[in-house]
Amino acid sequence: MARPIRVLIVDDSALVRNILSQGLNLDPGIEVVGTATDPYQARDKIVQLRPDVLTLDVEMPRMDGVAFLRKLMPQFPMPVVMVSSLTQRGKQITIDALDAGAVDFVAKPTSNVASGLSAMIGELQVKVKIASTANVSHWKGKRADTRTQTLVGSKALAESTNKVIAIGASTGGTEAIRKVITQFPATTPGVVIVQHMPGGFTKMFSDRLNTLCAMEVKEAQDGDRVRNGLILIAPGGIQLKVVRSGGFYQVKCGGIDKVSGHCPSVDVMMHSVATHVGANAVGGMLTGMGGDGSDGMLAMKNAGAHCIAQDEATSVVFGMPKVAYEKGGAERLVPLDTIAQTLLNLLAEK
Repeated sequence: MARPIRVLIVDDSALVRNILSQGLNLDPGIEVVGTATDPYQARDKIVQLRPDVLTLDVEMPRMDGVAFLRKLMPQFPMPVVMVSSLTQRGKQITIDALDAGAVDFVAKPTSNVASGLSAMIGELQVKVKIASTANVSHWKGKRADTRTQTLVGSKALAESTNKVIAIGASTGGTEAIRKVITQFPATTPGVVIVQHMPGGFTKMFSDRLNTLCAMEVKEAQDGDRVRNGLILIAPGGIQLKVVRSGGFYQVKCGGIDKVSGHCPSVDVMMHSVATHVGANAVGGMLTGMGGDGSDGMLAMKNAGAHCIAQDEATSVVFGMPKVAYEKGGAERLVPLDTIAQTLLNLLAEK
């Protein structure tokens, strides 16, 4: 039997440390090897205990979680799951933390704390296990990212008003999405993205990306038109579909039932793209756990769309890209740095 995943909990609240320790230790596959009250203590315990995964409170005195991650990841890359509050500040720091190398996050319950707590512990157990498989080695020695250079688009792009780029991602996807879409020129055809994320975080994620991209980025709203120069991100907790409406495409946002284990689901979005956009679409599958999107991407390919997936070496979790490739939806595996150009080339070819 495999040894349990060794976890170090970092939180300034003794009560929270206790709750998380007891909750994680209920899972026989996880062993909490220590706790720390702040990043300074955490640094010493990481060296001493060599944990597999860190859980890190977002908001702490002396040094917040993001500042700690920015110091930790280049020197000692390790999988980190953030424990986030749902305040506006907490959400903002969580998005910053994902940028700084955190693999994923769970949100602290705000209402009905008793039932909310057991759900959160269950989610944390799952995310710690996923995080333990994450590849964060590319953070070693990394300097803070400067803004990515926008690619020069081909002339064909400016004329392709009826084209759509469909992208799906999960664990590790916030960073991967940023790397891809900051390379798209302002004239790029409409982009629709599903990133697994709860409600309340996707608006902040979209706003952050909007400050970095040549294209406009926004959280999708029901009825938004898919058009050149615009990237629409599916709202957390709501399903998104692309439909044809007369001479253009628009998004329909509605429905909160999970499909393929997720809401929003990449499968839901990509099946709709297959049905309504067909050969005028291209698809990309980025890092993520599980297989959401693989059936939808296969449907896109069968409808005449060209699709690619992120390769194993550059994926934080090589789950969704692997399944999409194995099922035949993704034609080839591509390193993260060249996904943007590959998608643009596929559009220009069509």
